[in-house]
Amino acid sequence: MNRPMITALATIGIAQTLKIPINKAKTGEWDPSILVETGGMPSSHSAGVTALATYIALDRGIPSVDFALSTVFGLIVMYDAQGIRRQTGELTLKVNEMDKELEHLTGIHKKITNRERSVKLRERLGHMPEEVVGGALLGMLTGSLSYFILR
Repeated sequence: MNRPMITALATIGIAQTLKIPINKAKTGEWDPSILVETGGMPSSHSAGVTALATYIALDRGIPSVDFALSTVFGLIVMYDAQGIRRQTGELTLKVNEMDKELEHLTGIHKKITNRERSVKLRERLGHMPEEVVGGALLGMLTGSLSYFILR
């Protein structure tokens, strides 16, 4: 059994599950579909890679190559989650706003219709920095618990 991998995957599941009650507290909406979406608090990407790095640090030590690899990998994932993917999500917001504006303008002229796109693009792709930090804190907690519970 690969305990570090199971810890990381379980942490991703916990983070995804936590998004539902956190979203309910923020918006008042109970939305179970968030379970399979990207974005939101906490970042499951950050939680998973941090849980892995934390477990490895405790098991193999901070000077180990395993810890170095998991940490560098984790930092890249977290940077991507709040950088590139977040920018993509913000761009998607703008595209969806343009689509609404186009529908409004075509509504003024009844003969013109916009049938090209009926599906709204997904806007929740990346993370705010606090969502990444929240995921990292969750990962440190679950990685530590996983290590110490079985020792």
